[in-house]
Amino acid sequence: MDIIRIAALFFVTALAEIAGCYLPWLVLRQDKSPWLLLPAAVSLALFAWLLTLHPAAAGRTYAAYGGMYIGVALLWLKVVDGVALSRFDYIGAGLALFGMAVIALQPSSGSGQ
Repeated sequence: MDIIRIAALFFVTALAEIAGCYLPWLVLRQDKSPWLLLPAAVSLALFAWLLTLHPAAAGRTYAAYGGMYIGVALLWLKVVDGVALSRFDYIGAGLALFGMAVIALQPSSGSGQ
């Protein structure tokens, strides 16, 4: 898988996870309709399924995914929550995405070299 496809799949996966957790947060913290728990459950099931689409071992997939999750969570913070990001947010997201690329693009021989 090339980096664009990996990143796109991780991006969609992160959106599914964040939405699946954000909707219950709205129910529990902002007294929104409990009906939001249904799309939350669907979103979390989608999240789990999307993680299975990666060819790498599960642990490596989760580790690489974490980098994209950080970036998407900060994007969510800015777009959905309306919170301005700091330069530290941007630097941290850049480092996390670099880490994702290092893990996701390693040679497939599995030799660990």
